[in-house]
Amino acid sequence: MAATIIDGTRIAERMQTEIRQQVRELAEDGCALKLAAVLVGEPPASLVYARSQARQCEEMGIGYELVQLPANSDAAAIAGAIERLNADPGVTGIMLHMPLPPGVDAPSLQYRIDPYKDVEGVNPANIGLVFYGTPIIAPCTALAVVELVNETRMDLRGAHAVVVGQGAIVGRPVSVFLIQREATVTACHVATRNLAEQTRQADLLVVAVGKPGLITVEHVKPGAVVIDVGINRIKTVDADGRKISRTVGDVDFEAVREVAGAITPVPGGVGPVTVTMLLRNTVEAARKQRARSQ
Repeated sequence: MAATIIDGTRIAERMQTEIRQQVRELAEDGCALKLAAVLVGEPPASLVYARSQARQCEEMGIGYELVQLPANSDAAAIAGAIERLNADPGVTGIMLHMPLPPGVDAPSLQYRIDPYKDVEGVNPANIGLVFYGTPIIAPCTALAVVELVNETRMDLRGAHAVVVGQGAIVGRPVSVFLIQREATVTACHVATRNLAEQTRQADLLVVAVGKPGLITVEHVKPGAVVIDVGINRIKTVDADGRKISRTVGDVDFEAVREVAGAITPVPGGVGPVTVTMLLRNTVEAARKQRARSQ
């Protein structure tokens, strides 16, 4: 029997209904929300994302400001924009669009975002507090993974989870979140030997590498829950011989869905939930700033 498809779009829509209500309640209590995004230059993908953010914020009742800086901005100029937003009491959430200009160190700038306004959860203070189970704002994608696992109603206590990819924003926080839920976690990465031997033991398999087709049928235990965080653009040829581009994950979806118990598609899985989690974090940031000021 083919796997259950974990519909991230539907989950995101349900979350958005809850967020609208929360934003209304905060507004009625005198707390207006505003998300400010810093964008350097005009990277096409980032501009598309910024327009999508603006539209979604409007739909949720959240104010939105896009701070665009010249493409040749240096670290000092970007840091200055962040500091101005930190000091603005009307701004309740800040995010920094990637990529940044060559030679500009992203982590050092993410560190400058007020942890209470850091809606992506990328400030090292927030990343570090994940390990203590007390982040002010947790990383969006890692939270999205947990939300998707919750949707399957899987009992994580005692389950064997394998996380492939140990990046600071996704893989490592996900591993910690699962440990905190009392799963037994195996962390795999580029140096892991015999990857399939590790992943075939997983009741829950989370993959966040950025390598299309990395996970095949031979990597998956029958009945496992598979969460594919990868987003990769590949070029293929259609039936008419035309070159086309499409988005795929790190998992061979069509093959793996025949053995898995549940699986996220790409697109339509982790992505929509991550984008909506940014809005949920914007609400959470406003609440915590308010509590801190009282």
